Amino acid sequence: MLFDIIFIQEPLWLVIWSIPSSTSCEGEELVGVTHYLNWLIFARLPLCASESPRVIVYINTHISSLQFSLQNDILNHRDLSCISFFNQRSIFFLINIYSDSSQSALKYLKDTEVNINNVLIMTSDFNIRDNFWNPDFLYHSIYRDILFKIADSFQLELSKPTKSFPTRYSDNNQNSNSVLDLIFLWPFSFEFNNHHIYLDWRLTSDYAPISVNILIFDEHISTKR
Repeated sequence: MLFDIIFIQEPLWLVIWSIPSSTSCEGEELVGVTHYLNWLIFARLPLCASESPRVIVYINTHISSLQFSLQNDILNHRDLSCISFFNQRSIFFLINIYSDSSQSALKYLKDTEVNINNVLIMTSDFNIRDNFWNPDFLYHSIYRDILFKIADSFQLELSKPTKSFPTRYSDNNQNSNSVLDLIFLWPFSFEFNNHHIYLDWRLTSDYAPISVNILIFDEHISTKR
């Protein structure tokens, strides 16, 4: 399957190559993420070495006519990407989140008044274990209520996959596999409760990729995280 948009959490932010420098004959290190032909990268520029972004978005150039843009003026946090685009004279938004063990991104969203409409998707590695989406886990997380309140402010609801599988796989027998990766969509959209978890794409990764096809009027946009 070909994808138009790829959401990534916790990307490798590494030295790509050295660039010419007036102060060093060895050049200066250019730090970032891997670039690919025919793909646009959307990532918040790090304020310092310790503030590298923990979310990035790749968008295929064949849909670049939709005028995608990273909206740091709306959400400005290393763990959040808010991408806007235009279609049929309307503006839409895509939100990619990485929420760490302290739930920094969710706390930021909770405390930030964001007044935007037409959010099509909010997806993330939320790092929240809760029995609402993982029946094998017995407990309720206090962060579930915060997460649902944020989703409700964007008029989104939690989407269920066509087949339920864990999304995060433990590398030892002492810890159980879990569901940490979720997708929130418009509740009356065609793709709601119709996304897929692909175990055969996991390979050596401890996470299983998730994909969904979003219908935008006469356009199909295939997204993966």
